[in-house]
Amino acid sequence: MEVMKESLSVVDNRTGRSYEVLIRDGAVKASDIRGIKLSERDFGLLCYDPGLVNTAICRSGITYIDGERGVLRYRGYPIEELAERCSYLEVAYLLIYGELPSRSQLEEWRWNITHHTIIHENIKKFIDGFHYDAHPMGILISTLAALSTFYPESRNIFDEEVRNKQIYRLLAKTPTIAAFAYRHLRGAPYIYPDNDLSYTANFLNMVFRPAPNMRYEPDPVLAKALDVLFILHADHEQNCSTTVMRAVGSAHSDPYSAAAAAAAALYGPLHGGANEQVIRMLQEIKSVDRIPQLIKEVKEGRRRLMGFGHRVYKSYDPRARIIKKLAYEVFEVTEKNPLIDVAMELEQIALSDEYFIQRRLYPNVDFYSGIIYQAMGFPIEMFPVLFAIARMAGWLAQWQEQILDPEQRIIRPRQIYTGPAERHLE
Repeated sequence: MEVMKESLSVVDNRTGRSYEVLIRDGAVKASDIRGIKLSERDFGLLCYDPGLVNTAICRSGITYIDGERGVLRYRGYPIEELAERCSYLEVAYLLIYGELPSRSQLEEWRWNITHHTIIHENIKKFIDGFHYDAHPMGILISTLAALSTFYPESRNIFDEEVRNKQIYRLLAKTPTIAAFAYRHLRGAPYIYPDNDLSYTANFLNMVFRPAPNMRYEPDPVLAKALDVLFILHADHEQNCSTTVMRAVGSAHSDPYSAAAAAAAALYGPLHGGANEQVIRMLQEIKSVDRIPQLIKEVKEGRRRLMGFGHRVYKSYDPRARIIKKLAYEVFEVTEKNPLIDVAMELEQIALSDEYFIQRRLYPNVDFYSGIIYQAMGFPIEMFPVLFAIARMAGWLAQWQEQILDPEQRIIRPRQIYTGPAERHLE
């Protein structure tokens, strides 16, 4: 009986030469493909993959996705179990260190993050320098980058103690900076962190407390809902912003610079701004009787159906199921967002239409998350900022894994040159 070999047999029809390319973990090494040459002087064969849609840039033990079956796991744990039974800080610890914390580890972890929430007064002055209507995401990106100048020791990325301290700082200070960016947009006084509150309750307090001398009690239902939303957005494998975090980290930059770059990638409407586009679409529809016209325009190719379809998921996004249920728990506290009726009807029509079924277009995480954020009182400008707070845990986990991986090198892809051949000045 012939033994199956984990390899490819490749014949280069240009030369007639045969090659054997090893397969490992369902992948071939690009450097092995490069060994296919016309001559010894030839650079070798390249893999052309715009958008890296079929290129694995790393080995990772953090997040597993099966887009065909709609499965999402963090370190092996189903997202449904984590969202139901864990807090965001527990999940952040899991992502970064590989295991859920023990009771004592969680207590120490919470203490370290809670006691790094205060930002330097000069950072507050830095935020004050932005124009009164500056987008809060622009403020967050710039301020994250500025943190590297306040903590120059952060460049010692291979010192475990130093590295952990920057992890505490980024997880602790990102919500504070985000809240200050919101208050700056509103022209409201900054509210300092309250160490007696939970991670998400503290953030809600810094955002929505009317004034420093006024009391504000964050609703525990909303704090819990925000915690779940943060868990669902904490990591999502090698997406655009995570790849940027790894790319900058591969140059051994400090984590603040890498996080600022990742946040800049997240700022794009094709990534972190997607839920904003969903809200704008639902606001444009306004009522369920206008949905058929929207569906008609989508089928004719005149517009996109925002919040449906995903680069990875070819079935229902598991995060969308959780958020859909979460929306009604939030509405028990807030006023019902009227856009939910439009969204529900739109989902029902789309999921029963053969056009969308054939294309495997299902609601994704962005379809319902914006509705919840809006019901809580967050303006659309804050949506990508909220995403960045949540995703910081995943970025840090991916950054740390990348810099400690002996296989990783500075990211330097190749190109296929299409410019002029050699020419000379006349």
